[in-house]
Parts: sequence; structure tokens; C-alpha cells
Amino acid sequence: MARRLLHLRPQLMDLSPRLLQSRHYMSDMRRSAFLDRLLRSLRSEISSCRAEPAPPLPPSVAQFTVDDRPGEQWVRLRRAFPASEGGYEEEVKVDATLVDGAVAPTRSGAVAEDGRPPRMHISVHVEVSRPARPDLALSFECSAWPEEMDVERVFPVRRSVPTPEQQYMGSQFRELDEEMQSAMRDYLEERGVNDELAAFLHTYMENKEQREIVRWLKNVECYLKK
Repeated sequence: MARRLLHLRPQLMDLSPRLLQSRHYMSDMRRSAFLDRLLRSLRSEISSCRAEPAPPLPPSVAQFTVDDRPGEQWVRLRRAFPASEGGYEEEVKVDATLVDGAVAPTRSGAVAEDGRPPRMHISVHVEVSRPARPDLALSFECSAWPEEMDVERVFPVRRSVPTPEQQYMGSQFRELDEEMQSAMRDYLEERGVNDELAAFLHTYMENKEQREIVRWLKNVECYLKK
């Protein structure tokens, strides 16, 4: 048997390159078929997604300008709040994420148990600053629900010194005195951070998510086509 294998060795050596070429050819065919399938799937998904232009600002939010950066998960709104008599001019900056949760809380923080579907949640950071005092700002951590804007925390930020890693951010908003809670909500509502803004953010971010999905799919397709 060993002598027979030695006798056949030259023929086997001649077959090796052809077998290797055939194996590479089959591998390339499988790779090409997989890539074509993936591209077809991507194109089908792109055509099924409805990416429409960003919605216009409603009258209740028209005082803000929108800074929407393609490819990012957040949007920034800005407005200048004019000085009242004896007061100061202020800048209001609102940063909102894409939808990042779902729950059904009430303003008091209790969870509703009436069987309704959960409401979508958007994290919102509001900063109010004064050009006359660039070293200090007032920050609000908020939750935007489809029909209302909830405040979670309020805390001052000093820009003249590095922010501590474990900055004390005060008590939870709902733990504050009710009169203070009401006054803080009025303060924000006067500056345009209100339930109407929360409703607009949900419409805007839902639209943005669709546009980002389409952009992501097209970027994947572009990479695979190269």
C-alpha cells in the first residue's frame, strides 16, 4: 500500500493546485452569494423605512432654534430669554436624547396600574445661564413624557472650577417642599420648558430616529459595496 501511494504521489501533487483553486472558487462563490443576500436585505429595509424631513417648530416652541447633528443620538435646542425689569438676560439650552426608556409614572412618581401601555421616556438636560455670570449656571435634569415635562433634579454648576467627579446634586425634586416645586416648574415654563416642549420633543425624536436608522443602513450598505 505504501509503495502504491509513493507511485501515485506525482499525480496527487499535480491535483493539489487544481483542488486548491476549486476550493477558493467555491469559497468566493459562497462569499459573493452571502454578500448579495445581505445587500438585498439592506436595500429592502431602507425602502421600508420612512425617513421624512424634521417637523417644523410649533408656535409654542418657535422661540427655540434646533441644532440637530446627523449621526448623533441627541439634539440641542437654544433660546435667548430677554431680561425682565430689574432682571438679567439668560440663555436656555435644552439637550434631549432619543427615546431611552418606557414606563408609566405620574407627576408624583407613582406607577399607574390601570393596564395602559407604557409611555415613552426621553432624558432632557436643561441649562439656564446668564451672559453677565458666565461662571455659573443652573441645571435641571428632566424627563419628557408624551404629554408632560417632569423635573428630577435641580443643581447649580460652577464653570470656573473643574466639576467634581461626585458632585452633590441636591435632593430628588419630588422630595422638595411643594411650594418650591411649583415655583421651579413656573420658572422653567416661563422659559419655554413645558409640557408643549415635551410633546414636540417626542415628535421630533421619533422622526430623528427613523432618519438615523436610514442613515445607518445606508452607511452599512456603502461599506459592503466597496
